[in-house]
Amino acid sequence: MRSEPAQPLSGPPPALLTPDDAPHFGAWAGCMPGVDWRALRQPRSPGWLDFRLRHKRWQYIAFAHPDVFVGIAVVDLGWAAHGFAYAFLRGQKQLVSIARDGLPHAARVAQPLSDAAAHLPGLRIDMHAAGGKMQVSVRSRRLELDAELDLGAMPVPACIVAPANLLAHCTHKTSAIPANGRLRTAGTTLDLCACHASIDHSDGLLAHDTRWNWASAHADGCGFNLQAGYMGDAENIVWLEGLPYKLGPVQFDYNAADPLAPWQIRSHCGNTQLRFAPEGLHRGNKNLGIVASRFVQAIGCFSGHIGVPGSACMEVSAVLGVTENHASRW
Repeated sequence: MRSEPAQPLSGPPPALLTPDDAPHFGAWAGCMPGVDWRALRQPRSPGWLDFRLRHKRWQYIAFAHPDVFVGIAVVDLGWAAHGFAYAFLRGQKQLVSIARDGLPHAARVAQPLSDAAAHLPGLRIDMHAAGGKMQVSVRSRRLELDAELDLGAMPVPACIVAPANLLAHCTHKTSAIPANGRLRTAGTTLDLCACHASIDHSDGLLAHDTRWNWASAHADGCGFNLQAGYMGDAENIVWLEGLPYKLGPVQFDYNAADPLAPWQIRSHCGNTQLRFAPEGLHRGNKNLGIVASRFVQAIGCFSGHIGVPGSACMEVSAVLGVTENHASRW
C-alpha cells in the first residue's frame, strides 16, 4: 500500500477554548489568537489557588552562531519569577551564565512570540516585538546582549495544545529566524551578524512534578523540536521548506552520569535517527524541599536524519542546537 504524501499542519482554531470552555487540543501551523486559561471549565475548572500555583509561563530564545550559542529565558512560575542567560563560546569551550530568582511581579510573559521581561537582582532581560521585529536585550555584569530578530522572515511557527501532565498546556515553537546583534562577555565582543534565533513560548497549567527530555536545532532549511516527557509526542515537529509537520514519539538515549557523552534520539518507527555530539553544558541543581529544579542542557551538534511518513527524510549534518534533561518540582 502506498502512503499518502505528508501534509503540513493546518491553521489554528479561532480560539484557545471551545464553546463549552474546554481546550482546543491539537497541533497547528501559525499562532493561536490568544492564550488565556481563566475561562477553562473542562476537563475541570481550577480554583484560584490551584490556578496560581499551577500556571506556568515562559519565553526562551536561542541564538545559534558558528562561534557561540546563547540561551535566554524569562519564566513566570505564578508564585515566583526566574530568568537566566548564558553564552557558550565554542572555540574556548567556555560557558558564561547568570541565573536569578525573584518575586512574581519581577517577570512578565505576554502573548506568544511577543513581549517578555525579567527585572531581577543583577539581571535584566527585555524582549519586545513591534513592526515585524523583536528586540532582545540582556544586562548583567557577566553578559550583555543586544539583538534583533526578523519576525517577518520567520518560517511558519507551530502551535500545540495538549493535556500535558495536569490540565492543559499551549506551546509555540519557531524554526530558524534571521537575527543579528552584539554579545559582550568574557572580556570579548562578538558580532552576531547573520545568526539564527528560535523562540519557545509556553503557557499552561502543569503538575507539581514535571519532567522532560528535549532537543532543538534550527538553521537555514533545517529545523526540529523533539520532546519526551510531560507533553508526550505532542510537540514533536519538523520544518520542511518553512512549514511545520507533526512527528511521532521519540526516545532519548544518553548517559545521565556523563551528559557530555554522545546522545542518540530515535523515533519509535525507526525513520528518525539523530546523533548529538555535546561540546558544553549549561546546568543547574536547586533543592529547597517542596520546590526543586535539576536540569542539564547540553550544547552541541546534531547529525543524522528525520523522517516524515509520506515524505523524504531530511538529512541533518552538524546543526548546532541543544538537548536537555529536566526535572522540576514547582
